[in-house]
Amino acid sequence: MSGPSKLDEPSKLLSNVDVFIFDCDGVIWRGDSLIDGVPSVLDQLRLAGKKIFFVTNNSTKSRVGYKSKFTSLGLDVQPEEIFSSSFAAAAYLEQTKFKDTGKKVYIIGEKGISEELDAIGVSWLGGEADKEKKADMGPGGRVEIDHDVGAVVVGFDRHINYYKLQYAQLCLNELPGCEFIATNLDRVTHLTDAQEWAGNGTMVGAVSGCTGREPTLVGKPAPLMIDYIATKYGITDRSRICMVGDRLDTDIAFGRNNGLKTCLTLSGVTTEDELMERAPRKKGTEGIQPEFYVETINDFISAAKDA
Repeated sequence: MSGPSKLDEPSKLLSNVDVFIFDCDGVIWRGDSLIDGVPSVLDQLRLAGKKIFFVTNNSTKSRVGYKSKFTSLGLDVQPEEIFSSSFAAAAYLEQTKFKDTGKKVYIIGEKGISEELDAIGVSWLGGEADKEKKADMGPGGRVEIDHDVGAVVVGFDRHINYYKLQYAQLCLNELPGCEFIATNLDRVTHLTDAQEWAGNGTMVGAVSGCTGREPTLVGKPAPLMIDYIATKYGITDRSRICMVGDRLDTDIAFGRNNGLKTCLTLSGVTTEDELMERAPRKKGTEGIQPEFYVETINDFISAAKDA
């Protein structure tokens, strides 16, 4: 594959794309700050007849929670246009008929996962309810687990603690058939617009480290979310879908692995030096390049207006 091209003539991309899938953190916003110009870009793309979806690996919110965030930032986005990795975890459990087993899910993560499991009627425990719990590590101390747990879902958790890790490892190591599911493997995330913060790869790595197991991945770059979107909306030609994101190892790999066009935006994690290989690549990004790159998605605007 040749190197990526800066999108100097965005009309050439827009004329060959019917559907745009946008990552959120680093593309639409950073932390809780909307990136300048985004509302106009989205409006112009919709006026040009483009279908838009938002696919995020952040599992801390459900689709309903993300709808509230979009609204708070002044963006008119419908819940059915939003796909979070918390939703992907629930969709995976629904597809595999987990509910029929009568088992429960233990959650390391925040309310986005529990809200999505509630929506499909799957019983769960853990999550935010365990954020203050401490393991008894005195003489004879132990953590008691519910033996009806059939899966452990690990998502980003700002209240990760040793109790949760111990509970998860006991479920996965001692309960036959207990499944290990990760919403994503992102190494860093945008909690604020000031710096990068340790991402869900931290939590998943801890659970992998004490179990020796690798998880079933449901977020990007796994195909679950694009398969769901394509099936639900009858999209047959994936070459007319463009994935727009700021990460090589998740967003761009997601697009490349699933037959989509790819466009990297430099408004988030990846710098132009990293993209053009003038600086050492981050681990896990070797050989992953987009077809196009832009400074921000504002670079689409003139072409959208023309269209």
